[in-house]
Amino acid sequence: MAIIKAPPKQPKAVTIQARVEESVKAQLDRYAEFIDSSTSYVITEALKLLFKRDDEFKRWAGQHTNDNKQDAQIKGEALTKTAKPI
Repeated sequence: MAIIKAPPKQPKAVTIQARVEESVKAQLDRYAEFIDSSTSYVITEALKLLFKRDDEFKRWAGQHTNDNKQDAQIKGEALTKTAKPI
């Protein structure tokens, strides 16, 4: 057994771009400084908290979970059906 444990694997991160009011950006920066973290971390954790606590969103998302899978499947099928070999 290792004396020092390996750090937990970080989930794959993607980059997003968003426009916010200047005052929101200032508060975001201050909050990140307050908890000695990055603004990306604050945004990620705030969104996780929002998704976890919004019961109406959770109900809506539960009803629409299959829609996204079906859309991706339909798009994939359409691509494979229309593609012609060279």
